[in-house]
Amino acid sequence: MIRNLILVAAASFAFNTLAVDAPQAAPPEPAGMKTLFNGKDLTGWDGDPRLWSVSNGALRGETTVEHPAQGNTFIIWKDGAPKDFELRLSFRCNAANNSGIQYRSKHITDGQVRNAWVVRGYQHEIRNENQLPSVSGFIYDEGGKRGRICLVGEKAVWGADGKKTITGTLIDQAGFLELFRLDDWNEVVIIARGPRIQHYLNNRLILDFTDNDPQLALKEGVLAFQLHGGKPMWVEFKNVRLKEIE
Repeated sequence: MIRNLILVAAASFAFNTLAVDAPQAAPPEPAGMKTLFNGKDLTGWDGDPRLWSVSNGALRGETTVEHPAQGNTFIIWKDGAPKDFELRLSFRCNAANNSGIQYRSKHITDGQVRNAWVVRGYQHEIRNENQLPSVSGFIYDEGGKRGRICLVGEKAVWGADGKKTITGTLIDQAGFLELFRLDDWNEVVIIARGPRIQHYLNNRLILDFTDNDPQLALKEGVLAFQLHGGKPMWVEFKNVRLKEIE
């Protein structure tokens, strides 16, 4: 753990010293995207029915004092486990807690799990905050060993030697303040091809990560949305669509 913290600190220093690249827009949406959420009910999804519902055409997760999450809990897309893909959606949430988009992840049903919808793997962080680094878009290793694998703004490679190298900066604090829409809908594009993962927010590339770790890199798995344990919160998703890349 101490070694990982040292690596993260060193990576953050490198990130802060690199010039910001010119903004890169998301590619045009490809034909043949599959709609994963119908906007009417939870068909195709599996989550705690006390916490997940449909509200005004959006998939809504909400915890309250009366109905808290027993640890982090997820609603899981039941109809696939994508490998290489393009995922597009919109989200909004409140600032009381955080959420996430899981991909290339695993539904954990054995061992000592706190609820029936525990998921571990790559997570696209979701937060209603605009101060780097704790913002929407970084990759978190949910349930894993590496914590915040790649931060917003980083173009980085996680090597086979377990070290992370930052090779570019895609957005800085000023740019993120202009880009992120507090208390409103934000658009996400996640593209995963082999070891390379790209996150776009509101049509701008904010993270470009290549995972070459031979033991820890994830190649395929389930999609899911998170409700974080702790303070009552809500999060909503809509226009969820996917295209698997052959």
